[in-house]
Amino acid sequence: MKRILAYLFFCFPLFAFSQDALIQLDTISFIRYDADTLAFDMNNSKLPHFYAKLDSVITHKQGNINIIQIGGSHIQAGVLSNTIRKNILLTYPDLISGRGFIFPYSVAPKCNNPSDYKIRKKGTFSLVRNVYKTHDKDLNTSGIAVYTNDTFPEIFIKLNDSIPYRTQKITVVGKATPQENFPTIWVDSSEYFPTEIDTINNRFIYFVNMTDSFTLQMHCNGDSTQEFILNSIFLENDLPGITFHSIGVNGASVDSYLRCVDFERDLDLFKPDLVIFCIGINDAATNDFNPELFVSNYLDLVQKFERYNPDCAYIFFSNNDSYKRISRRNYRVNKNGLKVQELVYSIAEQTKGAVFDQFNIMGGLYSMGKWYSNKLAKYDRVHFTNEGYKMMGNLFFNAFMQSKYKCENTNNQIDINNF
Repeated sequence: MKRILAYLFFCFPLFAFSQDALIQLDTISFIRYDADTLAFDMNNSKLPHFYAKLDSVITHKQGNINIIQIGGSHIQAGVLSNTIRKNILLTYPDLISGRGFIFPYSVAPKCNNPSDYKIRKKGTFSLVRNVYKTHDKDLNTSGIAVYTNDTFPEIFIKLNDSIPYRTQKITVVGKATPQENFPTIWVDSSEYFPTEIDTINNRFIYFVNMTDSFTLQMHCNGDSTQEFILNSIFLENDLPGITFHSIGVNGASVDSYLRCVDFERDLDLFKPDLVIFCIGINDAATNDFNPELFVSNYLDLVQKFERYNPDCAYIFFSNNDSYKRISRRNYRVNKNGLKVQELVYSIAEQTKGAVFDQFNIMGGLYSMGKWYSNKLAKYDRVHFTNEGYKMMGNLFFNAFMQSKYKCENTNNQIDINNF
């Protein structure tokens, strides 16, 4: 079945293109480099339209491209996403737009933060994630929130990546109780008050001149009637270019994001042109995995983006090969990975999307053991090491760029001047 679908999707030849932008990878025998591509039907996919818009931004230095990668712990860890982000932005260094969405995961106990920005806190914070069956706080697109009623709590955020982001505008999505206790932003010794407060959409907007660090100060006084809930932070500027957002919540499945009541409300802050879905590893980890429900939930999630932007393009990662823990030192391969591999091709076909067949590229069933033996995967045989995530990020980037070049060579019907 998968071979038939792959043939239907990848129905155009390999054209010659410049290799300059591609990442040179170490040759590892069990990785299927020949499978490192995006599978899609050139005549029935939104991806060529996305690449045409990207070319327009590159050519005219006008407009913006927003890419979202969304998933579970693979994305919250940040290494995979930041590898892809850096590869794309450093390929077009004059088109580096804002850093986009960030979230201070590590202010909550036992919650890990992406490595490309550091967090310090003052005060105590609690956490709500979309993996919980019920939420006592409303969640938005980020799928996560922290909240506090401590005395004048603070969150300090410092970007520590080599990419020279410029921030002129900070949008904080959150809820202050009472409303007049809005947060302020400190950049060095300057305090910024919100220029705009949107009480309907719970947004505080600040115009700042920030390079790499700021402090969010919440004006609670320790009284139980006062609280601040933080859902998202966006770092933006008015420059044309590319923004790569990454949304990840440890343990999240497809239906986890469907439980977020304000998911669609805040899509206008992301402005998605391309969504890279990396959800499914947690869905498939259960013993009662339901393929029909998985597909139905995925299509419902895609519809949320579709309603915001009908031209939005989609790329679906198949699951990585993984193992399930049977006992303390006994792991068994999770054959649901094969099922998900088949299903994402069907989902991509129904949504005019593309597939990055991570499962096949890894080497197929049982390949995670080889990745573990070569220090590319962790002991749980579910997650990669940092080197493994970087490898997968580089593989995806090469597939992304190869598909871009192929679209440029085969599709002359889209005029980039129309964007």
